[in-house]
Amino acid sequence: MAGLARHVDPDEIIKTLHDHPDAARKQHIHTHGSITQSTPYSSRYATQTELSKFRIPQDGAPADAVHAMLKDELDLDGKPNLNLASFVGTYMEREADALMMENISKNMSDADEYPAMMDMHARCVSIIAHLWGVQKGERAIGTATTGSSEAIHLGGLAMKRRWQEKRQAAGKDTSKPNIIMGANAQVALEKFARYFEVESRILPVSKKSNYRLDPELVKENIDENTIGIFVILGSTYTGHYEPVEEISKILDEYEKKTGVDIPIHVDAASGGFIAPFTHAKAGGPKWNFELPRVKSINTSGHKFGLVYAGVGWIIWRDEAMLPKHLVFELHYLGGTEESYTLNFSRPGAQIICQYFNLIHLGFNGFRNIMENCMINARLLSKALEASGWYVCVSDIHRKKDEHEFKGVEHPVFSKDDETSADYNAGLPVVAFRFSDAFKKDYPALKQQSVSTLLRAKQYIIPNYPLPPTEDATEILRVVVRESMSLDLLDRLVSDIFAVTQTMMECDPVDLQAFAPGNASVEKNHSSSGHNVENKHKAKRPMKHGIHRSVC
Repeated sequence: MAGLARHVDPDEIIKTLHDHPDAARKQHIHTHGSITQSTPYSSRYATQTELSKFRIPQDGAPADAVHAMLKDELDLDGKPNLNLASFVGTYMEREADALMMENISKNMSDADEYPAMMDMHARCVSIIAHLWGVQKGERAIGTATTGSSEAIHLGGLAMKRRWQEKRQAAGKDTSKPNIIMGANAQVALEKFARYFEVESRILPVSKKSNYRLDPELVKENIDENTIGIFVILGSTYTGHYEPVEEISKILDEYEKKTGVDIPIHVDAASGGFIAPFTHAKAGGPKWNFELPRVKSINTSGHKFGLVYAGVGWIIWRDEAMLPKHLVFELHYLGGTEESYTLNFSRPGAQIICQYFNLIHLGFNGFRNIMENCMINARLLSKALEASGWYVCVSDIHRKKDEHEFKGVEHPVFSKDDETSADYNAGLPVVAFRFSDAFKKDYPALKQQSVSTLLRAKQYIIPNYPLPPTEDATEILRVVVRESMSLDLLDRLVSDIFAVTQTMMECDPVDLQAFAPGNASVEKNHSSSGHNVENKHKAKRPMKHGIHRSVC
């Protein structure tokens, strides 16, 4: 029979051993390291002294010792390629890696000092503008940003300023600007509204609207104070593209009736590097500068632009769309340049790597990669639904214009030489949940446990609610990136099924052993947020506005 056991506090044990050298010696712990150092682990940081965490130490330490200690701590992080929660790329080719390191010290703000890098920046803007259908006779203008969040803020600010100028010229009030977005919007869009004092009209999404911005609700909520509409080309929840052209037509009709001209900014953080290349495009309708009402588009180079984190892009269809007094003329380090960014110093290596990808891969190379991502996402979706345990909320694996799961007994759509054009357009995202039949058979099982058990196998696959009004439904979500090989996909499917089978056979209480541990001291002191168990303690309930989706 097992004896009683007390809780063990590891911090207390370590402190006791440090404070009592005799006790340490009895436990064969070496506390008086040799004066000479032959390896990083023979330094005082191996046994006697912890790395300083909150104050700079009085004395430094050998570089190899600090490197080894930090590397060991970072071993506790997840593996980037198994972080299936993120849209951000974790792989670049060896030559791109080399370019990154060779140019890691270059600063985008030093334009006069790095003219070749700035030329590459200008080329990227031109290439991306053409990919997005810039019209003949228009002079597109744009810039690199640190990511889509900054780009969205710049696009929104330009819309607000154009609206103000037009209202001021007509002698009208400018104190009540509003902007429209769906509740599926990424948090950066709501941040723009809050930071730049614009009323955010966050419209509910529903199963009927495919969990994306509902055009009928747009029609009901626009007025003369609407500075613009944020339309998302690729929801971070389910991967659905929002209907840019349909919304554009609604705004055309509204302008005919009222004379009020409302622009569209397309948040194509992920879709901006997918829709131009896949055979599906945006599903048939237009989404880019082919629509006159689309004034600006942003994307993330560090997502499906295939560059490491740190680069986004925003393009305006014409210089006239960028209010002049938002542009600063900088006299810096001997040169003069025009700038419209929220940041000054920022990395330049990512811009060089973006240009590398565009030139190295070309249109066909990007198409092959994006089509492969879609193929793998479809395969994962079909495998999950074939089990009978799961049903997908995303629908890029269903025949074009079909959105409902018809049951395991229904034939799975496929055809010879198929492409993404045979299916619903969207991001290579697989959003799935327990099937109704599974929940009926195993009502005690929590979907969160799937995420927890997969984390034990080093996969990071989040489980979280859909946007407000649909938040009774929780989804697991996998982003299929370039680095998702067929072998990894095969293993992922096997592991999802294995943990599901484990859950079906286990006492639910046993699964608590796999739950993430307590947060670190740093996390507790530096963040005011809550983990999933304590989300009910949040200051602002999810039903009030947007909750942050994983991206």
